[in-house]
Amino acid sequence: MTTMTESSVAGNDDRRTTHQNTASARNGAGEKMLIALDVDGTLVDHDGHMSVPVREAAQAVVAAGHHVMIATGRSLNATLPVIEHIGIDNGYAVCSNGGVILRVDSGLPDGYEILHKATFDPGPVLRALRKRLPSAKYALEDEEGNFLSTERFQDASFGVEAVGVDFQTMLEATAVRVVVFSSENTPEEFNTAIRHIGLAGVTYSVGWTAWLDIAAAGVTKASALEQLRDRLGIEAHRTVAVGDGRNDIEMLTWARRGVAMGQAPVEVIAAADEVTKSVYDDGAAHVLRSLL
Repeated sequence: MTTMTESSVAGNDDRRTTHQNTASARNGAGEKMLIALDVDGTLVDHDGHMSVPVREAAQAVVAAGHHVMIATGRSLNATLPVIEHIGIDNGYAVCSNGGVILRVDSGLPDGYEILHKATFDPGPVLRALRKRLPSAKYALEDEEGNFLSTERFQDASFGVEAVGVDFQTMLEATAVRVVVFSSENTPEEFNTAIRHIGLAGVTYSVGWTAWLDIAAAGVTKASALEQLRDRLGIEAHRTVAVGDGRNDIEMLTWARRGVAMGQAPVEVIAAADEVTKSVYDDGAAHVLRSLL
């Protein structure tokens, strides 16, 4: 994969535009694109704030008729306000790192329906992790959308108030997403623990801090987006993805145009085709405006 600086993006876009115009002529003018957008660190900063330029650029791309999809580690209830904020009344979204696929439809009673949930047995992973990371906090999103947690563990990405349970109750639940957090460990220590355990039968990604997100085997944002691409009949060359986290790596390599945010870790940048500005410099807005 090629990593580009901000200054080289414009020239790349000129070539890409020519390619897209040729494709449009071949497949019918005005063909829609699938545009997948991460939320935290991409559309919103780490305080949860979305700037006006980012919001307006996202709304403009939605209004242009493209298939704009939120693709986030956030759970459903924490994703819905973002969908509303950028003006998606009808479309699709990927939540819980691909564990939940949503169809957004303003005509439905709740404004959405769940198309797919990928669940797994969290017991083996939780037992193994607790042996290696005894001081960590654990939370689990179950198949009903509830969050169960050990101790007082709450995060904005859950979208609902977590219910405190004992570890045994958590072991017996069916999971869509498991989150592990520790203020006493570094991301490197998390990686060491994971390598030692192996974490077979699940998909996982380590966050910015000592934060671990776990989903069912083979489930990523990319796997869910590929299902939606197939459902909508969108050609692979008309896909764009923007993200900043390690849980975005598969999505960035899946998209024909994968764009990493400027503040992304080196391994995320390495997976992308190009790099935009950071979230604090409205990097997502630059990418979105290039699509208009």
